Amino acid sequence: MSKIRVAIVGVGNCASSLLQGLEFYKHTTDAARHKPVGLMHYDLAGYVPGDIEVACAFDIDSRKVNRPLEEACFAQPNNTVTIWRDLPAYGVTVDMGELHDGIAPHMSSYPADRTFLPATEKPVDIEKRLRESGAEVMLCYLPVGSQKAVERYARACLETGISLLNCMPVFIVSDEKWAAEFTARKIPVIGDDVKSQLGSTILHRTIMKLFADRGIKLKHTYQLNTGGNTDFLNMLDRSRLGSKRTSKTEAVQSNLPERMPDVDVHIGPSDYIAWQNDNKVCFLRIEGEGFAGIPIELELRMSVQDSPNSGGVVIDAIRCLKLARDRKIGGPLYSISAYTMKHPPRQIPDDIARDRVEKFITGELER
Repeated sequence: MSKIRVAIVGVGNCASSLLQGLEFYKHTTDAARHKPVGLMHYDLAGYVPGDIEVACAFDIDSRKVNRPLEEACFAQPNNTVTIWRDLPAYGVTVDMGELHDGIAPHMSSYPADRTFLPATEKPVDIEKRLRESGAEVMLCYLPVGSQKAVERYARACLETGISLLNCMPVFIVSDEKWAAEFTARKIPVIGDDVKSQLGSTILHRTIMKLFADRGIKLKHTYQLNTGGNTDFLNMLDRSRLGSKRTSKTEAVQSNLPERMPDVDVHIGPSDYIAWQNDNKVCFLRIEGEGFAGIPIELELRMSVQDSPNSGGVVIDAIRCLKLARDRKIGGPLYSISAYTMKHPPRQIPDDIARDRVEKFITGELER
């Protein structure tokens, strides 16, 4: 199979985990490939993780710009766990991207090893760089609240014909106007706001639906998360959280047979605890009424390494975009978006979405 050339926008923890994970699976033994740990698919319609390669990368941090990608992905303020330290020489130097609204003002008040240090040099010509690189898929890993920046890179995808995999809660693929533009240009896209493999959103959705399916009347619920990476530090600016809160809340509400009153659903805000680093801790509470109105309460605590938790999901999404490009399919891919994203253009229950993804992979379903 041909290689899948990827452009990375934002060489942070998620990008670092993805690159290390790809190297991990390249070295997986033949026996383990039949039942790989941590992947939904090792072989996806003939494409394996090792077929994904980086074409170019963009960032704005002075400790990453102009450095080889295999070094930049370990540079501060990245603090995710190390999966595979000995990365190959990719032949990719991190380019200076465009800043726009990519950094919240409050982050300048924190220590250098915890926050972003913007480079002062001139940004590269994004479209030119994308064309030269031969990239087919762009991974958008920009910070929460980067509305203008995400839109700028989405526009670059439209101009160059590159597929967008929007892992951030800025609504592009789920926005009718943007979706129509990608459809008109026959560019397949997936978004918005990636779900972790087993994270707070997918878990919250599943348990809430279980309550409803078993006849429990849902009364109240909350989801609170803490962590110590730049994502959690960035989200201390509550003004940047509008689309993030919408994305997570709708992911839960859409899975219920009857929508709960908004006042009874509280998802966020998140809080920043520096010493947690890339460890994310989720606290869930669900209150309901069972037989004869008797109260039922559930409290749950889950601890995960935040950035690696989306790696396997992204690997599948990249390969599905490649399949769509091979098949000349344009516009939003509804099945894989619903299965891997919190705010897809069409919300579909997870079990149905999973079945549709399998049918998409085999070619039984167009998108």
